[in-house]
Amino acid sequence: MIVILKQNPDKAQLDSLLEWLKAQNIEVHPTVGSHQTILGLIGDTSRVDVDLISALDIVDNVKRVQEPYKNANRKFHPDDTVVRVGDVEIGGGSLTLIAGPCSVESEEQIIGIAKAVKASGAQVLRGGAFKPRTSPYSFQGMQIDGIRLLLKAKEATGLPICTEIMDASQLPLFDDVDILQVGARNMQNFSLLKSLGKTRKPVLLKRGMACSYQDLLMSAEYILAGGNPNVILCERGIRTFETYTRKTLYLACIPSLKALSHLPVIIDPSHATGKSQLVPSMACAAAAAGADGLIIEVHNDPPHAKCDGPQSITPEAFDKLNRKLTAIRNAIRED
Repeated sequence: MIVILKQNPDKAQLDSLLEWLKAQNIEVHPTVGSHQTILGLIGDTSRVDVDLISALDIVDNVKRVQEPYKNANRKFHPDDTVVRVGDVEIGGGSLTLIAGPCSVESEEQIIGIAKAVKASGAQVLRGGAFKPRTSPYSFQGMQIDGIRLLLKAKEATGLPICTEIMDASQLPLFDDVDILQVGARNMQNFSLLKSLGKTRKPVLLKRGMACSYQDLLMSAEYILAGGNPNVILCERGIRTFETYTRKTLYLACIPSLKALSHLPVIIDPSHATGKSQLVPSMACAAAAAGADGLIIEVHNDPPHAKCDGPQSITPEAFDKLNRKLTAIRNAIRED
């Protein structure tokens, strides 16, 4: 249930309402917007008298919410959430570029790519240190040494870093990581999500390959309910009957998720297509559809990459792509 207050509500009446709701074992999440204040009521609201609350002088409207996700719901939080990572803002109309290799392979590789993507306009460096692989015989990442090299790249370029966490026990290793990525395979690792809810670090949450929007938003709810408001939703393609591409990139997720939720939505065209030649087109399409950001795999030598070389574009291709993205966003920007 949500309670929409009138502008400048009487403080005494508001305090009385909050005390009464608390006595009903209802948790209240206030959201102060630019034009109105909304109280999100969480708990068993079935016995709350809507007419009684509506009759209060300070109340403009009361609505029951059917969706099981409350904190992630646009109805509870009408204004877009902007996640801040240092000086970088994700959401609110910006197009944030997160770029770097699938896996950290060496100091020379990660620092070289970091410098190249920063020069081309990337605001965040991505790179895998711990790699969840389908086969136990595939390259599993450099792990703690990979994080150490990412931090060296951050020191060399000033770029905040984003890398994947696979288990709650790894959290102490990620103290200096700026964005914690939860991959598609871990989207419903609820013990991990609960632990991330206790942090205040931004979390980039990827949709599982066979999960619905509601599944994704309920996973986000675990993090938000834990007290961490810094969640970024990421579409990386879903599994369909199509086999030409690695996954199917469903760009309708951008307006759909933005209608359902206030959280930023970014797109991963690299994992979705699995083909480097398709990445620029899908990145441009995502920008035109209103994505808040893109996470793109960039490698200095894709044919010899230890992981996902076929879907990685070169630094030169990334530079060319960013010029197109700038033109697209300028064309669709609202005055």
